[in-house]
Formats: sequence, structure tokens, C-alpha cells
Amino acid sequence: MEWSKLTWKEVPVQLASVAGAAILPVGATEQHGPHMGCGMDAVMADTLCRAVAEETGVPMLPTLPYGCSLGHSRRWPGTLAVQPITLIELVKQIGDWAYHSGVRRLFMVNTHVTNAAPLRCALEMLRAEHDDLMVALFNSATLSPRVREFHFADGDDWHANDAETSLMMAVVPDMVRMDRLTEADDPDRTDGLVFAHPVNRTSRNGVTGLPSGASAGKGQQWFDWMVEDLGSLIRRGLQEQPPLDYSYFDPIREEPV
Repeated sequence: MEWSKLTWKEVPVQLASVAGAAILPVGATEQHGPHMGCGMDAVMADTLCRAVAEETGVPMLPTLPYGCSLGHSRRWPGTLAVQPITLIELVKQIGDWAYHSGVRRLFMVNTHVTNAAPLRCALEMLRAEHDDLMVALFNSATLSPRVREFHFADGDDWHANDAETSLMMAVVPDMVRMDRLTEADDPDRTDGLVFAHPVNRTSRNGVTGLPSGASAGKGQQWFDWMVEDLGSLIRRGLQEQPPLDYSYFDPIREEPV
């Protein structure tokens, strides 16, 4: 189900079997505290979407490993960020080329919180240019109420917390340094704040939450929920049609009474 492993003869056949759908995983490369690898978001995007692609038959485009991580500052080594406008334009151009290969339903799956705004902008641009392209944006931490609950359990401004650490312990355990978990906990300091502060002003070590409570058992249960809930959304999207069949480009016309 990997786009990169399909030939040009196979791409149209695969797309035709799933109503022209494709999945675009978007992650990031950024510090994840003293206990977890910097590629956590990209690994999560790739692992989650790969599992859902296999389950649904929808091909997965290559994972984007860089995102809008400016808020992590330069206090800690490891972050490789791009500007919001860069991410917008990159995803827009990927969407354009995917469209010309036959994609008509594009599911963007984002695993880094502050990618959401640039990806929404790219969605708007793609819809405005391609009249018959439907684009969805899913943020992995809020796929469903149960997924949101475990992500936000130890802080509204969570990062490298129990949820993310547990998920990595379950699906890619070599991302986690088990001997550093007890030193990694750092509380959410953003409650009641008016401004959105960068991480260097809200965390001592790049973490927000309680990774010391993480476990592979919890992570496997939570990962299974994410696969199930994302798969359900995508299967619904394969059947969806626009409520009304008006072109983006046509002016309004009088309708028969």
C-alpha cells in the first residue's frame, strides 16, 4: 500500500479500487525530551498510516518528516523545523501532483500539533484549485474522544508525555530511553495563560507531561484505537459525496421551481 513501491501502471489501478483515495502522513523532527528520539512525530505518522493503509487498501504517500516546529526553539538540539509557508507550499505542490496522478480524495494525517494551521491552509488552496478534489485533515491526537482523552490526560499542552512515550514503547521501542523516564516528567505550566508561549518558556527539559507513567501495554491499546478510529474515518470518506453538486467556478444560476 506504499505509493513509492507502486509502478506507474499500478497507481491508477490501486486508486480506482479505492475511489481515488490516498493518505498523506505529515510528521516532524523535533526534540522530544531527554528520553525519546527526535523523530517521534514522523515515526508515528509513518507507523499509523502504514497500518491504516494495509487495513483499508488506500495507498500511503511518502511520509513528510519535517514540520512547523518553530515553537520548540533552539534551546535543545535536534529540532529541524520549516517555516509555516514552506509547509503550506510543499503540501500544496504534493497535492497538485497527486491530483494529476488520479487522486480525488486526499486524507492528510498530521501527528504534530502545530502543523495543523499550515495544513489547513494547504487544504484550502487545493480545494480552490481542483474542483473535484476532496481533502480531509485529521490530527492524530484528536481522532476520536477516546484518543483525545489519553493524549490530554497529563496536560493540555502535552509533549513527549505518557501518551507519546507509551505509543513509542509499544510500536517502536528503540525510540525510548527507559533509563531516563524518571527524570523526564515536567508539568503543564500553560493553564490560564493568555499568550501561546514557545516551549523554552514553558518546559525545563522539552517535556510537558508524565512520561514516567508510560508502558508498552497502554501504548499498544492506544495505538490499536488510533488505527481503528482513523480507519473508520477513512472508510467513511471513501463513500462520501458532496452534499450539493455545484461547481466552485460556476456563477449562481436560477434553479427551476
